[in-house]
Amino acid sequence: MRRWVVGLVVLGLVAVSVGVVGTILVVRGVVGDLLVPAARPGLTSSPGAETTVAPSPALQRFYSQSLDWAACPDESGDDCATLEVPLDYADPAGETIRLALLRHPAAVPRDRLGSLVVNPGGPGAPGTSYAAGAGSYFGRELVDRFDLVGFDPRGAGDSSPVDCLTDAQLDDYVAEDPDPDTTPEIRAFMRSVREFGAGCATHSPAVAAHISTVEAARDMDVLRAALGESTMVYFGASYGTKLGATYADLFPDRVGRMVLDGALDPTLDTEALSLGQARGFQTALDAYLANCVDSSDSCFLGDSVDAGRQTISDLLASIERQPLPGADGRELEIGNAFYGIVLPLYNRSSWFALSTALKAALDGDGSQLLAFSDLYTSRAADGTYDDNSLEANLAINCLDDPSSYSPRQIEGLFGEFEQASPTFGRVFAWGLAACRDYPFQAEDPLTGPLHAAGAAPILVIGTTRDPATPYAWAQALASQLDSGVLVTRDGDGHVGYRRGNDCVDAAVEDYLVTGAVPEDGLTC
Repeated sequence: MRRWVVGLVVLGLVAVSVGVVGTILVVRGVVGDLLVPAARPGLTSSPGAETTVAPSPALQRFYSQSLDWAACPDESGDDCATLEVPLDYADPAGETIRLALLRHPAAVPRDRLGSLVVNPGGPGAPGTSYAAGAGSYFGRELVDRFDLVGFDPRGAGDSSPVDCLTDAQLDDYVAEDPDPDTTPEIRAFMRSVREFGAGCATHSPAVAAHISTVEAARDMDVLRAALGESTMVYFGASYGTKLGATYADLFPDRVGRMVLDGALDPTLDTEALSLGQARGFQTALDAYLANCVDSSDSCFLGDSVDAGRQTISDLLASIERQPLPGADGRELEIGNAFYGIVLPLYNRSSWFALSTALKAALDGDGSQLLAFSDLYTSRAADGTYDDNSLEANLAINCLDDPSSYSPRQIEGLFGEFEQASPTFGRVFAWGLAACRDYPFQAEDPLTGPLHAAGAAPILVIGTTRDPATPYAWAQALASQLDSGVLVTRDGDGHVGYRRGNDCVDAAVEDYLVTGAVPEDGLTC
């Protein structure tokens, strides 16, 4: 499995059923051509002097810029703009890039509290789409009282997107066996890893070297100043928690009300992260299987969790030998099948759709699992990709942690990974090769733990059976942050907010709106 597979959590936030697919495709790509005609009257931010003081004089021109908001071209009622930032913060007088922004204005202007900056995770997921879908992702209290502001992080979406592979190459990359078990398969797997890095170096050499989490966090402070906000009010999900915690550690005095949902532990190395996610997705799969066994007289996958595991493993082995027919003349190959199963495990409400797709696959029809794989990877029906989230995800991850493992090292870890996840373990182990021979290194790498000394209270939300960001990671981040406050959702699926838990939703919204800090250790 590539590391982007488990990191691409924006789809976990929105893909709650097959019926939502159309909605997702509508909200994606809302920031098209940003060169729109005239700005709306009164929508240009003019930050005050204290708010725009830069960390160094060389950055002052970026902190003093105004945002020229204009109606987005999709006529949604949202506003679009771009933010100028230095490509390399070590050389602020050098090349610059522009970040795509989208603002969903507060629905009740008279009650407006300010800007709430949001990030859906990834890394590499476009934040503009997240803000554009504010009515689906955030509660009425937040939509009414905040301008929801999303930005495409550098290298992602419409913010100087990194480009490493053609669409046809991406198709092959996704479909490839994520658990190679023969010498030719291993050679092909490692060749694709090298080709990815080489493609980034060929097509996006400047950008690919400067899309680290630390650089994106520095961009966030420029955005705060340009929005005219003295502090950063922020909601980040999954990888967005790493981004938010990094911001808090770099700029603790600028932290306002901050919520980090589905937290990552910044102290873990690549192996520990992969092992934790292997265990997390196995827990999610077992919960799904237990529900099937317990809620029906005859679960189609077997009469026990172990039997269900075997049925799914046998199905994947069969697809590896002979791909299943999908829609429009395509085939469901082993990589697509794996991702098609992974996506619905992000959200308990998707379990019924997963059952429908698995039943079809067991009957020889791979079209529904293929549709889930396409949704996961942002592949459109015409064979193009709606965004560059696959490429940005891997490129950002490799800059943040360039460590990787050789095939021999990975094979030595099979026992540990298979113990953590009998179904998925070897796939996650192979993901440790993802950054092998990646040609760039971050100039200012992220190092944990992150304390954010002096920051305002930071809410950290963890879900007990979260597949992508295990609960232990939320506990760890909350304890590392000097002002961390842990809120626990006892449940299934990825992230805690807007997952049908009124207690969690109230804690988040009360804090962001009123500043009321919930009790540390609150369990919902």
